[in-house]
Amino acid sequence: MKKILIIALTFFLSINSVVAQKLDFWLDAGLKIQTGFTALYNANATTLNNSDPVMENHQQWDYTLASGTKYGAKIGINFNYTGVSFDFMRGTHRGKFQEVDLENGGTKRDDEITITSTDIYMLFRNAKHKGYIELGPKLSLINNVKDNQDPSTPNLKDSYETKNFAAVLGFGTYILGPPDGRFSGILGFRLEYGFQDVVNASGRSNEGGSSRVPVNYGGPAASTNPIFAGIVFEFNWGIGGVGQARCGERSKFIWF
Repeated sequence: MKKILIIALTFFLSINSVVAQKLDFWLDAGLKIQTGFTALYNANATTLNNSDPVMENHQQWDYTLASGTKYGAKIGINFNYTGVSFDFMRGTHRGKFQEVDLENGGTKRDDEITITSTDIYMLFRNAKHKGYIELGPKLSLINNVKDNQDPSTPNLKDSYETKNFAAVLGFGTYILGPPDGRFSGILGFRLEYGFQDVVNASGRSNEGGSSRVPVNYGGPAASTNPIFAGIVFEFNWGIGGVGQARCGERSKFIWF
């Protein structure tokens, strides 16, 4: 029993001796999952087209709640309380619309568009007092697009851009893990807004009887912007950093 206590005490002291060193910078990595509400915002899709006598007062599209989930990993470069996090995520983003027949006073159908993408984030993060705030850009590489109303066309990607840029804002708190920071569970809230039109020129056109996307609305075309609001959980590990193991020595990489 004494040997076990001595070994445990030695291990504890060795951990704290490394943590106590001043690191020039340190690295961490983690696994992530995020889920929440998603939308494809198009200002004209939900507006009555009063300039078109065929469409006037006959139909409009309403937004309904949709959801999306993505999984991935991250690696971070940290300088004291600030750093840069690179996230790599893959999953779905959905936009859901409900077509309403105003003339007959009844709902006709739900139209749901599912976009599968691989996302690359570069987020500047400040973490202090067991909390964090992050801000930065996201690049989405669109893999495929499906519409539940058109099962005969498995991929509608030809009507969508191949990539989309978004702005990201997040904040949260550390909820699991020891004080030394070797691993931690982090729960946060994240907002994302795609400031580019996810639909390409072909998808915006309704000439020649073609169906405009994301939903076949009348009137002038408008930008379709992906929006996400939800929670993100990160299980994080400290890898190590560059610093001095002993006073007077040159800086070197120290494994946590």
